Amino acid sequence: MRAIALIPLLSCGLLVACGGGGSSDDGDNTQASVFAGNDLQIIEKTDFTITAKGSPTEGTFTWQRVSGPIVDGFPLDGAVQTITAPDVKADSELVLRVSYQTTGGGLVHDDISIFITSNNQLPQAVITQTAPQVLPSVYNDTVTLSAADSTDPDTNGQINSYLWQLISGPALNINSFTNSTLSFSHPLLENHTNLKWSLTVTDDEGGESTSEYDMTLNKTAQVVIANAGADQQVNEFDKVTLDASNSAAATSTYKCDWQQLTGKAETLANSNQCITTFYASDIDTNATLSFEVMVTDSKGRTANDSVFVDVAPKALGLINDTGVGECYNNTQRINCVSKDFPNQDAELGRDSFANRLAKVGQGNLAFDYTKLNEFADEVADDAQNFSCIRDNVTGLVWEVKSPVSGVVPNTTLRDGQNLYTWYLTESAIPQVGGARGAANSSCPSNTDCGLQSYIQEVNALDFCGGTNWRVPTYTELLSLVDYGKQGQNVLIDESIFPNMPAVSLLGHLRYWTSQTAVDGTSLSQAYIIDMSDGNDLAYPKSKTAYVRLVRSR
Repeated sequence: MRAIALIPLLSCGLLVACGGGGSSDDGDNTQASVFAGNDLQIIEKTDFTITAKGSPTEGTFTWQRVSGPIVDGFPLDGAVQTITAPDVKADSELVLRVSYQTTGGGLVHDDISIFITSNNQLPQAVITQTAPQVLPSVYNDTVTLSAADSTDPDTNGQINSYLWQLISGPALNINSFTNSTLSFSHPLLENHTNLKWSLTVTDDEGGESTSEYDMTLNKTAQVVIANAGADQQVNEFDKVTLDASNSAAATSTYKCDWQQLTGKAETLANSNQCITTFYASDIDTNATLSFEVMVTDSKGRTANDSVFVDVAPKALGLINDTGVGECYNNTQRINCVSKDFPNQDAELGRDSFANRLAKVGQGNLAFDYTKLNEFADEVADDAQNFSCIRDNVTGLVWEVKSPVSGVVPNTTLRDGQNLYTWYLTESAIPQVGGARGAANSSCPSNTDCGLQSYIQEVNALDFCGGTNWRVPTYTELLSLVDYGKQGQNVLIDESIFPNMPAVSLLGHLRYWTSQTAVDGTSLSQAYIIDMSDGNDLAYPKSKTAYVRLVRSR
């Protein structure tokens, strides 16, 4: 017991009650005491009796819980109480206090400690197989073992943790050994195979129990299974990965060999490995490729599987790219894959795939030009004499200027030095603000130096087999500019388009387009593109500029 004095006891001469197990709360003239009994040692969930004694007699007793585990029913009245010890998870101390009030109004208290010993019942580990529903299991079935039927016999106990262990059997791919269930895929097996499992469960009081479980996995009909992966849909130039790593063999190792069955021949990297790659070739129409993988186990047994790869043309458009093949930061050249300077021209569009393009002719990066003679027949790429150029990307045929023949206006009809004012009368774009240049002023024409006169004279020649020559649109002319030549005097491939006039003649290389610039109400300007710097400009139609005619095939 422990006695608690609620007021200081100065001397026996001041208080009537100086003896016994209790203490008084007031100044009752009658000596009062209470004794709660000796401390007890008991086991959880068992009944015990406590008996209090008070003096003088005829007083009343009240019991209260002071500390420790919860016990229902308090407060209780009466000297004698029979109580059921609570269920505890660990050894605990329950402190009870008895208050004794005398008939004269005196009040004293005493405490008793009940030391409760935890009496944990060990859990029971139980293993059951819950999947597959149809037995015996076969290859690739998900086999599931469950500990759900494991129990803790304690009334308010529970199982806190699970630990599975494979005591014997083949290596299995298992995500977790600490869940209430354990699952794995039925492997390929050459023979019936026994597995022994161990399950240890731990309850909330630290009690453990272990159980073992034996099971048999049947041998499989196949000992090697090839898996070439899912069919794919890609674009030309995409990097394609063929993955047979989900193949399986009853032996611990196997190897893979890939071969192409159908379609345009591709170059496979590491075709003797389970994962191989290639870049889809340049195509003009949708195509389907097929590949086969042969999987061989360590005993020489094989299996095959195939996969189809649908390839579509990349949406690169019918216009040339810029010719820029390098990426830069603010000051210098960098690798094109940069998070700080992303999506640059050199890593997007047609030029970024130039080394994998199946080009018809020649040209920088993705530019693709074919040389034509005066009859529009193809000539060799290294030919020195040619009259026109076919752009194999846009399909347009371009005029090639004749060599320098003199000083303007004493030049030949198609000399690259000739200059014209913007004057069109038969253009698809309405003629507005046109201006005829004076005859034999900036060109050798005896009629006038307007664009229309030049077009008529060239068409009259049936030049390169065509009579539909015209001034190019803004977009068509821009497609000839190679911005990869920035810093040079001429931003056009002079091996394809020779006989360019010297920049020093006029300080520029401005060429007319057929498009009028919307500059208000006069419509007196048309767009030019300067082949010396790639810039465009709204230019007065009354001024002169160079021209390069184009026609559709």
